[in-house]
Amino acid sequence: MHLFEVLIGLHVAAGSIGLIAFWVPIATGKGSKPHRKWGRAACYGFIGAGVLAIAMALLSLYGPEERIPSITDRELFDGLFGWMMLYLGLLTLGFADYGLSVVKHSRSREELRSPRYQAVMLAVVISAIWCGYYGIRVGHPLMQLVAFVGLVAVTLQQVFVWRKEVPSANYVGEHFRALIGMGISAYTAFLSVGLIRLVPDQVFNPLIWAGPSIIGVSLIIYFTIKTKPKPAIA
Repeated sequence: MHLFEVLIGLHVAAGSIGLIAFWVPIATGKGSKPHRKWGRAACYGFIGAGVLAIAMALLSLYGPEERIPSITDRELFDGLFGWMMLYLGLLTLGFADYGLSVVKHSRSREELRSPRYQAVMLAVVISAIWCGYYGIRVGHPLMQLVAFVGLVAVTLQQVFVWRKEVPSANYVGEHFRALIGMGISAYTAFLSVGLIRLVPDQVFNPLIWAGPSIIGVSLIIYFTIKTKPKPAIA
């Protein structure tokens, strides 16, 4: 068995844990024991899947074998299954890391300014810029879209981290936006493994790949409106 096939199997196993566990924290009471338990399971599952996605992306780009020979547009293949998968793996790790860290350091945002957390965000930004540039080069709008989403997300995270003063409860919104973002990037990356096998003729269809972003952004908007503080009645 080739290394790439082993990585796919491990990626599917780790990703399946995240994909299933992801919806329990959304449906359960925030801060409850099931919310925390299943939320950690989703994060750790997606972190594992993200690391494996990065490894598979590097093998697709630099491995000795040609992946999926039936795809003749190798530049587009490198874009979607190489650079975009690499970026989505880093984005998934970045969202999971940030989503957990804003809760851990809810009383001390200074910790989020340390090189440990800033390096993760920088890696996401660099990979997003390259993914977007490559998407322009090959003329694929999906690569440009996901790159834009990641850059906006990191910008908003940095505003929260470096702002002089923020309301004490704002970390809650940062937490769920980051972890929903984690789900968007993980589901999109997961499609790149399963979609080619289930419906290979639709593998480059941007509408299918954009599905997680549409659902995830809708959830972010919904929860942002739902948790927005109500103005005090005079």
